[in-house]
Amino acid sequence: MNYIELVELYEKISKTSKRLEKTHYVSKLLKKTPIQELEDLILLIRGKIYPEWDEKKIGVSSKLVIKAINKTTGVSDKEIEENWKKLGDLGDVARHLLSQKRQESLFKRDLIVKEVIKSFRKLSDQQGLGSVDQKLSIISELLVNATPLEAKYISRTLVDNLRVGVGKGVIRDAIIWTYLGGEIDIKYDFEKNDIELDTNDREKYNEILKKIQHAYDITNDFGLVAKTLKLEGLNGISKLKMEVGKPINVMLFPKAKDVNDAFDIVGKPAAFEYKYDGFRTQIHKTGDIVTLFSRRFENVTLQFPEIVKAVKKNVKAEECILDAEAVGIDPKTGKNLPFQKISQRIKRKYDIEKIAKQFPVELNIFDILSYKGESLLQTKFKKRREILNAIVEEEEKSIVLAKQLITNDEKKAQEFYAKALKNGEEGVMVKSLEGIYKPGARVGYGVKLKSIMEPLDLVIVAGEYGEGKRSGYLTSFYLACEDNGELREIGKVSTGLKELEEEGITFKKMTELIMPLVSKNEGKFVKIKPQIVIEVGYEEIQKSINYDSGFALRFPRFLRLRIDEKEVEDINTIDDIEMLYNQQRGK
Repeated sequence: MNYIELVELYEKISKTSKRLEKTHYVSKLLKKTPIQELEDLILLIRGKIYPEWDEKKIGVSSKLVIKAINKTTGVSDKEIEENWKKLGDLGDVARHLLSQKRQESLFKRDLIVKEVIKSFRKLSDQQGLGSVDQKLSIISELLVNATPLEAKYISRTLVDNLRVGVGKGVIRDAIIWTYLGGEIDIKYDFEKNDIELDTNDREKYNEILKKIQHAYDITNDFGLVAKTLKLEGLNGISKLKMEVGKPINVMLFPKAKDVNDAFDIVGKPAAFEYKYDGFRTQIHKTGDIVTLFSRRFENVTLQFPEIVKAVKKNVKAEECILDAEAVGIDPKTGKNLPFQKISQRIKRKYDIEKIAKQFPVELNIFDILSYKGESLLQTKFKKRREILNAIVEEEEKSIVLAKQLITNDEKKAQEFYAKALKNGEEGVMVKSLEGIYKPGARVGYGVKLKSIMEPLDLVIVAGEYGEGKRSGYLTSFYLACEDNGELREIGKVSTGLKELEEEGITFKKMTELIMPLVSKNEGKFVKIKPQIVIEVGYEEIQKSINYDSGFALRFPRFLRLRIDEKEVEDINTIDDIEMLYNQQRGK
């Protein structure tokens, strides 16, 4: 398949905000994609070159892309940077400058998808002496053969800033539309922006959607899911299994109003466990090999050597997958540290032993997903905890099981919850003893119980430059929640960053993080590609006509960055906001 066909898809989906319309365009391209190119194409549609759990990255800086544009067009680095400042996007710069190039190469050839992704992967393999020149040569060769429009998306992919708005839900649904047309008659209506399904087909569609979502949740590889579905149908999908070494989507928990509400949802008796303010960690162990993954599938094994050591020593299992929370410990007082203190360890590549001594962690294990090569996802939680009790040898301040109380007594449950809060924990998790483990889903097998004014995870969608000594820096950030696949603004935050400067989160850092994501400049105001998730505190949620969510936050405060833990798909929803608003009013 020619790369220009993928580029034309990028153009179409970037011009619409309608999720179903995007799904339609993606499905049309998948239908004509040869099986041998399917996995690569699905990766590239989202601007990736490897599955999300793979450690390999392109490893190309914007500076190197500027040098490649310079080498291809003859335009100076300074002029390229001036164009970048004016256009706000390096891809648009590449397109603009290549369109002005008068002389075409005599040996120019059409780019094909297979060769483009092969070149991208070559970049990630270049290391050591001379690697920069080799990378420059690879990028330049791509740009020499690219049309101006292709150059736009090559450049964007290189700097990991595709900006076309294709979420996981679009890919999942497009796979269904593409390969199950024989089982369900799916027709997209442009005018209504909906798919036409009768009642029976709608029920069947929803069942298939659950199966495809589950297949993705346990593999984190849409390419594998699509290829399996095309070759083997739904029967093949049901045979896909999780593998040690490949992270799966973790189970998510909705919020309960209070202890009584928690019991109503999960049943009695229930397991109450401390909800720790730490770093969610998925641990894969096979023999002496221990691999740690973050919630966003980043491999953080090297950053937490004490966890690796503890798991090797204290987990008596040849092969297993564990779900846990790494909680920071103050080495002087022995008390738990807030997440912000250990968050700086997640990206650390040097002085790891030194920072591990400064901010050591205790691993709190609360679930097991696989044991002895067998999946435990369909095993009841009571049994999964019994397995943990049998295989984990607890060692205080190193590796322990989550503190737990099993009860049907509301008074005892309330006392346990109060004790968790007094100890500085975020609250408690309440779990059904009969519940299975449902990756990625917020279902009735467990809930979280936190204080009413719990912080919100929101995404930054716009910003404003400051004045005076903060001129040149973005100092106010517009925030949005999620509403059925759309983003709705809920307020603007400008306080809290100053207090986080000692942790390295400054106005300067935020501006540096955001600038590559700026999609539009309007004087002091900038529109931002929704990618930066932050945790926000507030005094109250109010009804408001000023924001399209219908709500506003009173006295919002920036609490912490969540980009290492959460994607845009994980932010709070409009339903969460409404529930919290009603709780304030005693409903």
